[in-house]
Amino acid sequence: MTTSSPSTSAPSAGVLGLGIIGSRVARRLISAGYSPSLWNRTARDFKGLPATLAHPAAVAAQADVLQIFVFDDAALRQTIEALLPALTPEHILLNHSTVSPETVRQLAKEVAESGAVLLDAPFTGSRDAAAQGKITYYVSGCPNALERTRPVLAASATSIVPLGDIGQASAIKIATNIIAAAATVSLAEAMNLLRAQGIDPQVLATALESNAARSGVTDLKMPCMLDQDFAPRFSARNLRKDLELACDLADEGQASLTHAMARLFTKACQDGLGDEDFSAVVKVTNS
Repeated sequence: MTTSSPSTSAPSAGVLGLGIIGSRVARRLISAGYSPSLWNRTARDFKGLPATLAHPAAVAAQADVLQIFVFDDAALRQTIEALLPALTPEHILLNHSTVSPETVRQLAKEVAESGAVLLDAPFTGSRDAAAQGKITYYVSGCPNALERTRPVLAASATSIVPLGDIGQASAIKIATNIIAAAATVSLAEAMNLLRAQGIDPQVLATALESNAARSGVTDLKMPCMLDQDFAPRFSARNLRKDLELACDLADEGQASLTHAMARLFTKACQDGLGDEDFSAVVKVTNS
């Protein structure tokens, strides 16, 4: 297997899926001294990155630790199915996509039949955090496998949080995205309320400085809304998908707010905002 790591003791690395996050993680690996093997569903040139390989199995032939950043359950299944023939007991797969906990558990069993290990490793931190190496990874699954992957994860992370059995990290990530969505939707509605009253919503930033409603989410998303800067850090389409996952995990009575937000972000996507940052929901609540 080709050596693609900064030292003989560190594992070699591969990244599958070079979207907003995966491409930046790949660049962080390069900055840390790795020579990651790369694959993307759509072959194209990525600035500052080596050429992509033609097939996921080609990445597995060159790398021990495989970081997977794809969109949804179906894309994850397809990627792992393509990897399976090339997997050996040397391989550790890291699923960084937000998907159903049951999907992760099922795929972990399939991967285990090859002797390899799949870790459930969704992350928190969007475009800018990935570029700066400030992602937090939530990881569930085999502790020994996690220890082997730490050098690779550390290239793009400020924190690696173990969270129990396989599937638990995915459930927790889905739960945290409910909170992020609720904070963003409420912020959008508050700003639009002020506009309706003829008040500059900029004053809300001042008011929140000493208010318990202030949060990391409001600090991140208020500037986007005020500046009308909706370049995707985390897209509305991705958040809609995550809210739909949350709806699948709880019934209507347990998650009425989540169902309402899923409908709102579905409307955002229908309005053509799916590829914009999810803070663009302010334009939906203003329509």
